Amino acid sequence: MPKITYIEHNGKSHTIDVAKELSVMEAAIQNNIPGIEADCGGACACATCHVYVDEKWFNKLKKKEEAEQDMLDMAFEPNSYSRLSCQLTVTDELDGMVVKMPSKQT
Repeated sequence: MPKITYIEHNGKSHTIDVAKELSVMEAAIQNNIPGIEADCGGACACATCHVYVDEKWFNKLKKKEEAEQDMLDMAFEPNSYSRLSCQLTVTDELDGMVVKMPSKQT
């Protein structure tokens, strides 16, 4: 199983095994990772699962669709490495990926 590392805004790190085809958001919720709220349950209808993807991994992800970008425009302090974790499907190629949470979710 691929491993994903989630880093809270305070620097606390959580590395978990994630089943392939789960979203990064679903894995965080199932493993009680703080910092990802997922108010819409993964429907790409809010920005409460906003993460910053480590630069090393960013270009290995599928490109953002317009709906995701629209939601990121409403996220707290988005940057060029911002993604919605509900839109990131875990694959073997993402084994070792690191995501950081913002100081708060919108």
